[in-house]
Amino acid sequence: MTNNMNSEQPLGSVIQGSLTEGLEVRLHPDISVEDMRVGKFLVVQGMRSRFFCMLTDVALGAANARIIANPPSWEDTFLRDVLAGSGTYGTINLAPMLMFTPESEESFSPTNGKSTNPFLPSVTGLASFVPQTSTTMELLPVKTIPSHFSQVYDASVDDFRRVFGWEDDPQRRNFSIGKPLDMDVPVCIDLNRFVERSNGVFGKSGTGKSFLTRLLLAGVIRKNAAVNLIFDMHSEYGWEAVAEGKNVNTVKGLKQLFPSKVEVYTLDPESTKRRGVRDAQELYLSYEQIEVEDIKLCGRDLGLSDAALDNANILFNELGKSWIVQLLNMTGEDIKMFCEEKPGHPGSINSLQRKLMRMDNLKYMRAVCPQNYISKIVQCLESGKNVVIEFGSQSNMLSYMLVTNMITRRIHEHYVKKADKFLQSKNPNDRPTPLMITIEEAHRFLDPAIVQSTIFGTIARELRKYFVTLLVVDQRPSGIDNEVMSQIGTRITALLNDEKDIDAIFTGVSGGGGLRSVLAKLDSKQQALILGHAVPMPVVVRTRPYDTTFYEEIGEPAWEEKPDAEVFAAAELAKADLGF
Repeated sequence: MTNNMNSEQPLGSVIQGSLTEGLEVRLHPDISVEDMRVGKFLVVQGMRSRFFCMLTDVALGAANARIIANPPSWEDTFLRDVLAGSGTYGTINLAPMLMFTPESEESFSPTNGKSTNPFLPSVTGLASFVPQTSTTMELLPVKTIPSHFSQVYDASVDDFRRVFGWEDDPQRRNFSIGKPLDMDVPVCIDLNRFVERSNGVFGKSGTGKSFLTRLLLAGVIRKNAAVNLIFDMHSEYGWEAVAEGKNVNTVKGLKQLFPSKVEVYTLDPESTKRRGVRDAQELYLSYEQIEVEDIKLCGRDLGLSDAALDNANILFNELGKSWIVQLLNMTGEDIKMFCEEKPGHPGSINSLQRKLMRMDNLKYMRAVCPQNYISKIVQCLESGKNVVIEFGSQSNMLSYMLVTNMITRRIHEHYVKKADKFLQSKNPNDRPTPLMITIEEAHRFLDPAIVQSTIFGTIARELRKYFVTLLVVDQRPSGIDNEVMSQIGTRITALLNDEKDIDAIFTGVSGGGGLRSVLAKLDSKQQALILGHAVPMPVVVRTRPYDTTFYEEIGEPAWEEKPDAEVFAAAELAKADLGF
């Protein structure tokens, strides 16, 4: 495909439509309806503007109902050819997304029948008008529609560059996420805008959400758009993970791509060592760091009643930070004596004690820790290091929700203080580096029943007020609170089948009706619909392969070729710089 639309053949003519419902286009007789694909990008050439559109539906039409009532036989190729284009035809529906308009339009000159406006034809050449490409055009939201019989063309590479930019644009932190379904041109997201708000990666199980997430995180790290805290439930992001394709067994993790920019912490050192992860740091948490809010978030997994949670508040208020350690060491008589002196209920406290004993089986829990590991993570983040927390064998939902909430809450508190200091001093040196926190199974943290009282709901509603945002990864977006979904800035969505999940994706999105069919028609692998704050318009892409070519383009060089001694020496030097 050439960059200039002048050499392109028109595909059809606009026959009707509206700004809200989109455009209906009748295909020209020599254009096969089978070449039209949902999600394809086309351009409609108006008299003053060029309209960048997405194809949302394909249909067949007939000029006369009698043709449908008495169709020609399949063997009668002559009659079918006669009817094609006149008696029978194809139509497509387009959703106008953006307008290209000349920045300054010169008026029509009647003296020579010519116009200097690149979108206006000459009077003498109207019948053979082919649109021209302007080098000075303004990109605007669609406020109108083209006139009847405006011609439709394939979108050109120049059109895509004007809309999505290039990855090497020095003015923006662009990152190529993939390519259009039928073109070899990059579709870029603006990472500066991406990290400004919380974002989501959605798709049913098996559609490659983890690969999409790893792709995005690699882009954010490579372009230094934000520092990342990644809660790696299934050990897929930090070190190598199992590949989905048949040609390779594993793919590289972020630590392998960016050894100087990524630190791996593990809750299960034995599992991490068996996987061959280099220089992973152990992570332990103490009972004294657990607050009632953490227990409440895990209440469903622990089987706690409301009465048990009420008594947890009583114990915390009376015993302070050591409330869990003291509770686990209490005898039945101790509990009885406590309830005689304090407003607690013996039965509920006994039940709470039994349920919390499950935490004794968690490898990473300690009565008291020799050091504050959360402070170490904060130091890493403040020094510009990205942190991946691996769970290993501790990847049950209780551990994931408990650890993620405990760490996130404390780091958010730290960022609130730093943001307040920056707002007071206005000193650029006090400005916190934007932090993006990645969580999986997000609907468990953002369920409507608990979202108002969790740190994750708070972060999502705050947008970027304290320089902290979320990257939520989930196969059930319908389980996420509607208010939170409406705050999700950019949504990158693989195939979804459930109607409720599809509805959730378009929560707070105007004009989402035409995109529903686009989302439902995605392939089950390596395709995604991207819409929201980081892209100028919704776009369907073939996602960028996460392969050796990607490693070479984006990763730090020759990591796997370095000897262990050099790797460990560099890691020790980095830790010394951080004061570990």
